[in-house]
Amino acid sequence: MAHKINKDECVGCGSCKEACPMDAIKADGDKFAVDADVCVDCGACEGACPTGAIK
Repeated sequence: MAHKINKDECVGCGSCKEACPMDAIKADGDKFAVDADVCVDCGACEGACPTGAIK
């Protein structure tokens, strides 16, 4: 199951995008979103998020 970014908690810092080894995180306006078709559920983005917006 792919990780999801809570848009209300995302501050748009890009830490998750930098941490993703699959390049599954893309900009969605001033926030970010996970492409579920590319995400391998490794958790790198979740650990990199400073606000805990990724589950």
